[in-house]
Amino acid sequence: MADDVTPRTRQGWPERVLRPFAEVRAGEAVTALVLAGTLFLLLTAYYLLKVIREPLILMSGGAEVKAYAAAGQALLLLPVLRLHGAVARRVGRLALIATVLLFVATTLLAFAGLLWARVSIGIAFYLWVGTFNYLLVATFWSFANDVYTPEQGKRLFAIVGLGSSMGALAGAALAGWLLKHLSPLALMLIAAGILAGAVISFGWLDHRNGRRPPTAGQKPVRSEPLTGPGGFQALLQDRYLLLVALLTLLANWVLNSSEYVLDKTLLDLAHGVADPVRFVGQFKATYFWWVNLVGVVGQLFIVSRVLKHLGVGGALLLLPIVSLLGASAMLLLPALGLIRVAKIVEKGTDYSVQTTGLNALYLVVSRDAKYKAKAVIDTFVVRAGDVCAAAAIWIGAHHGFPARGFAAVNLVLSVVWFTVALRVRALHRSRSGEPASSVEHRAPAVASACAAVA
Repeated sequence: MADDVTPRTRQGWPERVLRPFAEVRAGEAVTALVLAGTLFLLLTAYYLLKVIREPLILMSGGAEVKAYAAAGQALLLLPVLRLHGAVARRVGRLALIATVLLFVATTLLAFAGLLWARVSIGIAFYLWVGTFNYLLVATFWSFANDVYTPEQGKRLFAIVGLGSSMGALAGAALAGWLLKHLSPLALMLIAAGILAGAVISFGWLDHRNGRRPPTAGQKPVRSEPLTGPGGFQALLQDRYLLLVALLTLLANWVLNSSEYVLDKTLLDLAHGVADPVRFVGQFKATYFWWVNLVGVVGQLFIVSRVLKHLGVGGALLLLPIVSLLGASAMLLLPALGLIRVAKIVEKGTDYSVQTTGLNALYLVVSRDAKYKAKAVIDTFVVRAGDVCAAAAIWIGAHHGFPARGFAAVNLVLSVVWFTVALRVRALHRSRSGEPASSVEHRAPAVASACAAVA
């Protein structure tokens, strides 16, 4: 249930500060900022774990094991999601969120104990981090969808999503600094403390939300157990959710595949330099910095305006068009500099517009779907996209496909992805009553023109 906002309430300084970035109305800033801060904490904790999982897996399993870990994570998610659904049927939303966070924190303490006892945990820890990182973020966005109305989410998710972009930047920087002074075990303990502390933030938000009277035309949303069908069953029963899942799978497939095109082109070029390790490291450092910068700028200044003028469904048309243009560029001129620019724009758009738009799709579904189906899509389906990309890359590499061959496959997949996004936009508009804009009507023509150029 959303914040109570009345026309007579005067805007305070938090609303005025946020005004350049989104349409924040009186009484809305506090909840939006606390939600963004909570997401910031989750992403900071994740990046602490992400940085230390890399040496652990590479030293114990090697690069090959890491490459095939996506399939193991997808399989591990099946029992985890069944357990998640079983808990959701028995407790309210705050108890569900606290259970997820405290379970992850407790398991992290167990890993820290094993590491202290000099037990090899590389493979298990890598699978664990890859399994639960998406579940934590999915749980957060389920709660945010439960707090806001569709109209508020469309306006305020740009502010909330900023916590993700800033948390990724801060978490990576903090992890690098901490590792100079502390051991990986200490970083595990810090991350566990952050996750446990996030329960307090969720509790405050749940209490604040429960005290607010409902807005006009709304009933109070109580923190009750979810009694509907499980997440996988919900996907099969709802065409809208099924198409959202397909959209998510295609997006992850294309993004992973295009990343491979960049890496393959980079490695081919690195073989001709004096110090290939330094060359690749410096390239990746610059590349990640630009990706994160584009993501933060997009979240600050672009996302709210895109959602306002194109709508939630229309916003989801942008990334497939960007990927279509990038694949076309890679196919016509597979130069490293051009591929890097295409990937920076693509990943920056994914981190800002695409991520916020995808999460806003759940504003118009039932509470059961927000907590159960979303968890399935944001974890299992995402990992299924990883598996599809890995399988396609293995087949292509086995048959000696050049980088242009993978770019051509991405071109076709981007067209399919765009077509699915069009259908999701139509279904979302019918559920939310969101009007179509003139820009949205021109989007199919733009995509057709891109495909014709390719």
